[in-house]
Amino acid sequence: MAKVLVTGGAGFIGSHLVDALVARGHEVRVYDSLEPQVHGPGGRRPDYLNPAAELIVGEMTDRAALRAALAGVEVVFHQAAAVGVAQSMYEIARYVDKNALGVAVLLDILTNERDRLAVRRLITASSMSIYGEGQYRCAEHGIVYPKLRPKEQFERGDWEMHCPRCDRHVAPEPTPEDKPLSPTSVYAITKRDHEELCLAVGWALGIPTIALRYFGVYGPRQALGNPYTGVLAIFSTRLLNGNPPVVYEDGQQIRDLVHVSDIVQGNLLAMEREEVAYEVFNIGTGRPLRVLEVAAALCRELNPAVAPQVAGQFRAGDIRHCYADIGKARALLGYAPAMPFEDGLRDLLGWVRGQRAEDAFDQAQQELRRRGLVV
Repeated sequence: MAKVLVTGGAGFIGSHLVDALVARGHEVRVYDSLEPQVHGPGGRRPDYLNPAAELIVGEMTDRAALRAALAGVEVVFHQAAAVGVAQSMYEIARYVDKNALGVAVLLDILTNERDRLAVRRLITASSMSIYGEGQYRCAEHGIVYPKLRPKEQFERGDWEMHCPRCDRHVAPEPTPEDKPLSPTSVYAITKRDHEELCLAVGWALGIPTIALRYFGVYGPRQALGNPYTGVLAIFSTRLLNGNPPVVYEDGQQIRDLVHVSDIVQGNLLAMEREEVAYEVFNIGTGRPLRVLEVAAALCRELNPAVAPQVAGQFRAGDIRHCYADIGKARALLGYAPAMPFEDGLRDLLGWVRGQRAEDAFDQAQQELRRRGLVV
């Protein structure tokens, strides 16, 4: 059994990973800032955090606290990050500080104090957002990688992607790990930096490192009060407060929604498959889901009197379609998503129904509009 550090381990994904590690007999330490936007004011240890896990409270940029958290640790799961595409587009310094500088401090300690540390494996949480748009196929030109859609396209009500060579509409395909990276938000840029820094420094130090590119994660413990978190959490909070979920564009965007239990599976495999190192893996389901269909399913379950509101607007930093090609993760990690969306949705809703959360969506929208980030 190993001594393990989970940064961000008091958060949504991290706490589920902590539970799984404890259940396997590992000694688990959590390092978390207890961000108020996620955990609320007061900085209290979350009730759901496994009591067997040690908690150290601190920022990723606090070198002394992070150094103490690394003492005796053999495996690091780096989950800590400021999340949210939209908010990152106007809180730029905060996102770069927490994400890019945060991981830089971690890696600086591993590099310059390696003689006193025992770290032998690093697994870092990356994101599908670093792809920007997913992979597409043009009937004439084959596989293509379109860039951001221009504002003039939205103004004429054309939401779909066009071939960069012939301007025809193109069809989305599963996105593999070798698709060129083209992040479209500050959050995505920091996650790309985060991934590449870990892989480069891990290679230089001889610390086997794996980056897991999470797709749209959902499940119990997601921060319902955070209007910049995952789409299912935002929609659920709206419905708990009697408000319609707001869907951007025409609602036909494709996403790959993966239950948190499958994210945990991917992390455990990345730790246990010691022969796999310095690789990146998509951790999703490979199943395309339309955002409007997801919103409608939540309405039926939580508040049938409410229907989704299709905004017909574009939010800066958003993409049209992206879903995972999980062939590489299956072949090298043995990863196999086990939670179908229908079962995962029931699991999420079983938890959501017992929650109370303030709906801050309208306030967040006002912030974005004031800055011209909603078109």
